[in-house]
Amino acid sequence: MSPTTLRCTLDGPVATITLARPDKMNAFNAAMHAELREALDQCERDDNVRVVVLTGEGRAFSSGQDLTVDLKRDEQGRLDLGPALERDYNPLILRLSNYPKPIIAAINGPAVGASMNIALACDIVVAARSAYLQEAFSKIGLIPDAGGTWILPRLIGPKLALALMLSAESVAADDAQRMGLVYKVFDDASFAVDVAAFAAKLATGPGLSYRLTKQAVAQSLSNDLDAQLKLEARLQSEAGSSDDFMEGVAAFREKRPPRFQGR
Repeated sequence: MSPTTLRCTLDGPVATITLARPDKMNAFNAAMHAELREALDQCERDDNVRVVVLTGEGRAFSSGQDLTVDLKRDEQGRLDLGPALERDYNPLILRLSNYPKPIIAAINGPAVGASMNIALACDIVVAARSAYLQEAFSKIGLIPDAGGTWILPRLIGPKLALALMLSAESVAADDAQRMGLVYKVFDDASFAVDVAAFAAKLATGPGLSYRLTKQAVAQSLSNDLDAQLKLEARLQSEAGSSDDFMEGVAAFREKRPPRFQGR
C-alpha cells in the first residue's frame, strides 16, 4: 500500500522522506510511525541509497505527537502516553541513532516536542533560517520524551538543556546553530536546493567509513579512553582493508576525485 502520511522520493543516491500531514503540521500518529519505519527499512535495504533526508511538508517539520488521536486512557479517562512511547517513539529513536547510513534531519519549519528530539537523533541537523526548535512539553504538563532527556544534555550540557526544557522557549535556527544543535542554516528561499546539494555531496563519500565512524562515536558515549582506543584500532583495521580505502589512496595519488562504492 502507498503511504498516506509521508512521501518517499529518490534522487540518485539520496532518499528523501517527507512527513506529509501538513494540515496537522505533520504531527505524528500511529500510521506515520508505521510508515516511517517501513520507509527507513526500504532505504536501508536499497544499496543505491547512500544518504537519507528526513524533512516535513509545508510550513512545519513537525509539531510532535498528534494529541487529537485516540490514545490509551486509564479507568478515569486520563491519557496514558507510556504505551505510545514504548510502541512507537522509543524504537524510532533507537532506529535513527543506530541507522547504518547517514541520515540528515532537514528542519524546514518548527520542530516542536517529540519531533525536536527525533531530529536531534539524526546524524546531521540542518535548518531553514525561519525554523525553530522547541521542547514544548512543560507547556502541557509533560516531561520531554523521545530521547530528549538523554540527547539534549549530551549536546549542550545539563544546565542549558534544563533551561530549554523547563522554560519551553523556542530556539531560532541561528541560535540553535550557535548552541551546536544545528550544523548548517540555509536561507528559506534556497533551503530545498541547498539541502539537496549538501546531501548529494555527502552521498559521494565512503559509505563503509561513514558506518564505522557512526559506530565509534555512538560507543564513545559509554566507553572509557582505553576501550575507545581499542575500538578505533579494530574499526580502522576494517576500514583499511576496504575497497574504498584503496580507491581513496589511488585517487589521492592520481589527483582526481575518489569514486567510492561503500565497501
